[in-house]
Amino acid sequence: MVLTRRIIPCLDLKGGRVVKGTHFLELRDAGDPVELAERYNEQGADEVVFLDITASKEQRGAIIDVIKRAADQLFLPLTVGGGIRSLDDIQQILRAGADKVSINTSAVQDPTLISRGAEHFGTQCIVVAMDVRRNFEPSPCGTPVVLPDGSSCWYEVVIYGGSKPTGIDAITWAAEAEERGAGEILLTSMETDGTKKGFDIPVTSAISEFVGIPVIASGGVGSMEHFYDGFVHGHADACLAASVFHYGEMTVAEVKEYLALRGIPVRR
Repeated sequence: MVLTRRIIPCLDLKGGRVVKGTHFLELRDAGDPVELAERYNEQGADEVVFLDITASKEQRGAIIDVIKRAADQLFLPLTVGGGIRSLDDIQQILRAGADKVSINTSAVQDPTLISRGAEHFGTQCIVVAMDVRRNFEPSPCGTPVVLPDGSSCWYEVVIYGGSKPTGIDAITWAAEAEERGAGEILLTSMETDGTKKGFDIPVTSAISEFVGIPVIASGGVGSMEHFYDGFVHGHADACLAASVFHYGEMTVAEVKEYLALRGIPVRR
């Protein structure tokens, strides 16, 4: 059986509105989250992700009312992340209508949240989101990744919306997340986020080949070819994008048609 590749619009939320920036900065308004999610539902998106990008930094929970509104309108899986720090938070979001939760900062600070979440709610509900950046400083624990220009670096996990480095190697952390029961990894590279120059293929490929769970590539889509590269060269199971969908540069249906013509199995 051939597994279809997924196309996932991502809606970054701040103050109940969808925002988009570059390298996690210079955020600009992109609309109402439920209206956008409904549009993607109609276009044939496989899933939708809501990420409350300032919840952890502002020490508050996810916006339950937005989740409830979206769950009432949508007929596709909904993943919600941001400000999730406990099993109660996970339960509250799932009860509001989400199908999965995405944990990032809190998982790094307390890795047992992954295993406890998987045990209580099932691995299929637990997505570990990883924000990573290239680090060229020597590190005894960093796994070398070769870049297109022949140089090498290691990828460091960052938390609090990309504002705090952790010193943790991304590949090592991905393996631990899988071991603890994560069902998927949502991988965003700060190097490419919002640049429209394509996914960070070196780290996407490295992590996809190292773990046995699905990897969602995120950060940097600017053309339909970038989705193809994410699947073929990054070995991702799903590709996530934001601004190209939010601002009408392309539709999910158009992306799927393009991929199908290039031999990538997609659900249409």
